Formats: sequence, C-alpha cells, structure tokens
Amino acid sequence: MFILRLFLRLLALIAVLLGLALAVVLYYVANPKLPAWSPAQQVHYLEQWSAVDRETYYFTPQGTQVKGLRYDWFTALELPFSQQRFAAPEYLARFGFLVDPGQKPSPNNPGNLPAGFTRHQNAGSPDVFLDITCAACHTGELRFKGQAVRIDGGSAQHVLPSSVPTLKGGSFGQALVASLVSTYYNPWKFERFARNVLGQDYETRHKQLRKEFKASLDTFLKVAWNDTHRGLYPTEEGPGRTDAFGRIANASFGDAISPDNYRVANAPVDYPQLWDMWTFEWVQWNGSAKQPMARNIGEALGVGATLNFFDQNGQPLMGDARYPSSVRVRDLHLIEETLQRLSPPAWPEDLLGAIDKPLAAKGRTLFAENCADCHVPRTTQGEGRYVQHLKMLPVDDIGTDPGAANNIADHRFDLTALQWKQAELEKLDVEPKPVEPLDLSKMSVATGLAYVTAFVRDRAYQDASVTPAERPEMDGFGLPIGVRELRSYKARPLAGVWATAPFLHNGSVPSIYQLLSPQDERATTFYKGTFEYDPGHLGYRTEAFANGFLFDTRITGNHNSGHEFRAGKLGNGVIGRWLQPQERWALLEYLKVLGGPLEAQLP
Repeated sequence: MFILRLFLRLLALIAVLLGLALAVVLYYVANPKLPAWSPAQQVHYLEQWSAVDRETYYFTPQGTQVKGLRYDWFTALELPFSQQRFAAPEYLARFGFLVDPGQKPSPNNPGNLPAGFTRHQNAGSPDVFLDITCAACHTGELRFKGQAVRIDGGSAQHVLPSSVPTLKGGSFGQALVASLVSTYYNPWKFERFARNVLGQDYETRHKQLRKEFKASLDTFLKVAWNDTHRGLYPTEEGPGRTDAFGRIANASFGDAISPDNYRVANAPVDYPQLWDMWTFEWVQWNGSAKQPMARNIGEALGVGATLNFFDQNGQPLMGDARYPSSVRVRDLHLIEETLQRLSPPAWPEDLLGAIDKPLAAKGRTLFAENCADCHVPRTTQGEGRYVQHLKMLPVDDIGTDPGAANNIADHRFDLTALQWKQAELEKLDVEPKPVEPLDLSKMSVATGLAYVTAFVRDRAYQDASVTPAERPEMDGFGLPIGVRELRSYKARPLAGVWATAPFLHNGSVPSIYQLLSPQDERATTFYKGTFEYDPGHLGYRTEAFANGFLFDTRITGNHNSGHEFRAGKLGNGVIGRWLQPQERWALLEYLKVLGGPLEAQLP
C-alpha cells in the first residue's frame, strides 16, 4: 500500500512538473521576446520615386493568402493575454515591420497595417484575404538621432517566416499562431472576435466563421508541427533573412506533392535590394532566374499564394487544367513596372552627415583599382532596356558561405506524381531546352520551379484574359523562363549599397567597413534587430540590446568567410590586397555617393 501511495505521489509530482513546464512554454510562445519600439520623430522619404508609385508598391496585392487568413480576421485578432489588437501598428512594428508615426487608415490600407500588408479577393469568392506583398520584405529603414530614413526597395529587417514555437520567440509567425490559438480556444475572445468581424450577421454566421477559422488555424498548426518535428529549418533566420528557395521548394514540392520531398533548408539569405534589378540579365543570389514574371510568381508562391496540382480526387491536373492559383499576374506586372521607376537611394547629407569630398575622391581611385572589376558589369542594349551582365563568382573563389548555392545545385525532388510529359515540357518557354528526357524523379529546385511557374503563369494568363499580344510585355521584355544552377553568387552594382546592411548574401557581415577587412577582424557574433544606423562604418549598430537577435557566424549557413582583402595569395576567398584603415575609410566615403548626384561633385 505504501509503495502504491508513493508511486501515485510520484506520478502527481511528475504531472505537476510537466504542467509547469507546459505553462512556461505556452507563456513564452504566447509572449515572444520582442525588442522595444518607439516611433521615429519623422520618417524621411528619399527621392527614389513618386508618392503614387510608393503607394502602389506598398499596397498592390500579389495573390498571397497566408494560409487562408482573412483580412478582417487579422485586423480583429487580440494578443493572447490582453484585448490589445495584434495588428496594432505599434505592436507589428516590434517585429520590424514599417509604420509611420501617427499612421492612420487609408483607402488602400483600411486596416492601418505596415508597408506590404494588403488584401485581395479571388474571383467568385466573397472572402477578402490578407495579402503580404514583396514590399514587406523589400522595404528598408535606417534610424539616426531619432530620425528615420525610408529605403524603398531596400532590405527589410523583420522576423517574418517561422511559426516553429521556441522559447527564444521574436517571430511574427509564432506570435500570430499564438493569437489564433488563444482566439479559438478562449470563448470570450472568440465572442469578441466574431462580433467584431460579423457585426449584424453574428447570429446567422458565427458557427460558420468558427468552422472556417479552425480550418485556417489547423493549416498553421500543421505547418508548425511539420517544420518542427522534421527539423526543416535548423539555422534560425532572424531579422531580415529567409531560406527563400528552401521554403518555396518545401511548400511546392513537399506540402503539395509528397512528404518525401521535404529538404532541410539551412542557408538563409538576406532580402536583396530591388533598384535596377529589372536591368540584370540574371537575378537571385545565385543567378538562377531570368524572366521577371516567373521570378515574381515564384516569390508569390513562396509567400503563400495558393496552388493546386491535383483535383478533388487526388488525380494530377492535366492539359489546360494546370495549375489554378491565387497569383494575380496583372498586379505583379504593375508592381514590376513600378519598380522600373525606382532609383537607388542618394545619401542624405542633412540627415546622415556631410560627405568628405576629397576623401571620397581618393576612394573613387581605390574603387577603380580594387572593386570595379567585379562590381561594374558589362552592359548591352536589349529590347526595351539596357542589360547589365553581372559577374558570377564561383563559391570556391569568392569563399563566402556556400550553403545557399550548394543546396540549390544539389537538392533533388520527385515530381513524377505530376505526370509531366516530355513533349509538354518542350513546348514551354523554359530555357535551355532539355537535350534528353528529363528524369522527373530527380528534379532540381531551380528546374522544377521553372516548369511549375511556366504552367502557373500560363493558367493565370488564361484566367486574367491576357492576350497573346500582351504576353511579351507581361513576361518582361519577351524573355523566356531561363534557368541555371551555378555554384556561384552574383556581384551586383553598388549604387546605394550604403543603405543595404548587413552584407554578403547571408547577412553575416554587419558593416561595409568589416566587409573591406580580413575575416579575423570581423565580428564573430553581433546583435541584429535594431534600425539604429552607424553612418561611419555603414551598417546597423551591433551592440547588445534587450531581446536582440544574436547572430553567430559559426553556425551552418551563417559563415562570414570570403570576400577578403588581406595579404596573401589571391583565391579561396581572398579577392584583393590588404587595405590600410585609411584606405577603407576612403572607400566608404566614396560608396556613400556612388551612382548618386553627389558623385558628380567630387574633385
């Protein structure tokens, strides 16, 4: 009897401890550790484009649906342990999303949400979905002495993608799931939520709302569980990064086709700046894509546009039935046209300090000697544009973290369930054309996505009544869907580079000064998540702050090697001679004005 009582007490103690552990986990999942946020005194917009273009870019939908989440649901959600709105600008700003001081609702932004948060309605559907656009990830901001400088088309520094629960917290996805869970399972919260969303229709529609809300929540939870127990994203992305190709491949080939297609994505990359991108012959960090429309469709699919490969009976869609999606090709084309008018940001002397013109002139000479060979591309005149042929640098030469390039080149996926026929693939405008039958059981991510986006584009053009005469312009300069799989990274032009911290494709070097320094002079760890700018070193400030993200360059995918200026034989990451500190300062001063109006004023 005594042993039985002891055993029961032990079980009770274990249950209490497990309950306490669960409570701690739930508390930190529901209360992500976010940096503090205070509004800037003023947001200064540089003369990169017009106010109309900016509004178009910020709030034109592209067809993403964020796992079935409706726009009015999102704006009505509360935080788990209070009645504060989840979508309040001051709360979303803590994740790194961009809002203005005193921001108010507008016709294009009725929910008073950050840049890049908008809404769309699919044809034939009454539902209005939350649509996160490219502006959310490709708009930057710098803070200096209480003032904010908006960098349109720049690199975002938010923590967006992960919904995997961690005690570390800080992710928008994780916090959103916590609010969705608390809303569904807390009857008082759901009552307030339903009355807010439905208004006078509450009595007739609240049961249907609960059913639809649960379906969206289940999708979020399924993805979070799947990502967690499979360990798909072991390298924490943190502010301003995502493993873009890895996430698109896992969504398109794993979620939608077969669990056997899931691949570990451990090579996050920064969100690149977008100005002048429309002139590049090849885009993506590894130079793997060519056609603007296909590139934009891939981006929309990665952020959450719906895509159906199979019919209701699980059979692969064939012929003209391939592949219905929520992608909005006319809106994507409008965004692309708007970006063609975007100028690189010009250094604002009144906000960030005057240019030392004699020092910048010395930097101009050093740039010609040490940087121009890679970063001043050859240009030619193409149809409707001038084309910049960017230099592709093999990973063994440039020496930077090879993870992203190697994953894209090495990962293979089984797409046989889609039952593509070789003759069908050869008719698509994907280049290069296959010279032998493709093995659908071993498709690379770049090739597989090229064919997927070709099918999606053709169906979306059909649904949007795009005429044959319109197609070349919609595609972008009549370009085919080119595909390459290089173990290389591109060296892009450096106009406006001062506004694009951190640096290298994986954001592992916090400032340009460190980028011009040998690896042993670079920070091994530094903090990310602040907008505070260092106009001397040209990067965000990196000292510790409350709930900042500690970036560790020793972790897989985070290495800060390569692109070194140091003594020794060139190659294996050494790209130039050692630069004296005063030479680095001169180069920095020149990079502030490169490609801008102040460059013409140099002696």
